[in-house]
Amino acid sequence: MAPRALKQAETRPIETEVGNRAERRDDWNLGLIVGHNIKRLRHRRNLSMEALAKLSGVSRAMLGQIELGRSVPTINVVWKIARAFDVPFSTLIANDTVKAIRILPANETKILTSATGDFSSRALFPFDGERNAEFYELRLKPGCIEHADAHAVGTTENIVVSRGALEIEIGNDTSDLVAGDAILFQADVPHTYRNVSKGETIAYLVMTYVEPAG
Repeated sequence: MAPRALKQAETRPIETEVGNRAERRDDWNLGLIVGHNIKRLRHRRNLSMEALAKLSGVSRAMLGQIELGRSVPTINVVWKIARAFDVPFSTLIANDTVKAIRILPANETKILTSATGDFSSRALFPFDGERNAEFYELRLKPGCIEHADAHAVGTTENIVVSRGALEIEIGNDTSDLVAGDAILFQADVPHTYRNVSKGETIAYLVMTYVEPAG
């Protein structure tokens, strides 16, 4: 197994790292949504900030900045917090509005990125509440290595590569995929995505969670 990359910043200050007005507005909205949902779930479960920090492994200071909407968390941080609450990833980025038919214009969808910006995940579903399956577009720049922590027990990932080549390390197993290849695996173990092509790799991911008992 390749050594993990050094730990990097896990939030992006909205004021300093967003280059244009449209991006600033989108990041600000996403930061507020994530912060609101964390605060709502924390109060509903009667958790202090310290207790959530211990459960998630995210520092109290970072959680405070996110709850206040002052920073946009990276993908890994959102995963850690979702896992601490034992809810799907989409719960933390969900709006309250529900419609029977939803169009998701490409220029309005929310994109979460890694700390380096080499890996991005675009949700291809509306943020309108909890769901048992989620659909994402993944983009990895050349040489990108993205480490993912184990998800909740029973979670599966179904990935199809649309462009480029992707190496996926799942526990002690490694699989190589090229455009058109698909893979289905249990994602309740640590796994790593690597772009092993010379250009950008694009893949589509369906994440399926186990339905709660009862």
